Amino acid sequence: MSQLSLSLDSLLVRDITGDYRPANTDEVLQAAQRLLGAQLRGREVMSSPQAVRDFLRVKLGGLEHEVFAVLMLDAQNRLIEYVELFRGTVSQASVYPREVVKESLAFNAAAVIFCHNHPSGVAEPSRADEVLTQTLKTALSLVDVRVLDHLIVAGNDVMSFAERGLL
Repeated sequence: MSQLSLSLDSLLVRDITGDYRPANTDEVLQAAQRLLGAQLRGREVMSSPQAVRDFLRVKLGGLEHEVFAVLMLDAQNRLIEYVELFRGTVSQASVYPREVVKESLAFNAAAVIFCHNHPSGVAEPSRADEVLTQTLKTALSLVDVRVLDHLIVAGNDVMSFAERGLL
């Protein structure tokens, strides 16, 4: 009976022996990432900006270091892949345009959405964020890859460069 009452109050996972146990925090987050990622994969991401924001909140919102990632999209703006390209410190990450272009071409992306997190909890773009976005946009335009947005995730807040007119 205790197993039954446990299942009503907890998310359960099956361990390697086949027994059920309460899921730990990491397992819950990984499951949420898989579900949100599955919702995006193969869908036109621009038709569901809330799903993109939810996915990125779960993926990046709780990190204590900066991560710069790219959503690789096909010609119909469907998600090909989410790729974390650079990892940084608590206040910055070095991003190399050459590597962003290489990865975009490797995935045969027609368009991209950049995203990174601000562990500080403030979703406002820095001047460096704005300059980087323009540099990447210019570099990718040379190989016919469109930049649709750059999102900054800070905890539960997500700021869009496109919505702010910064693209």
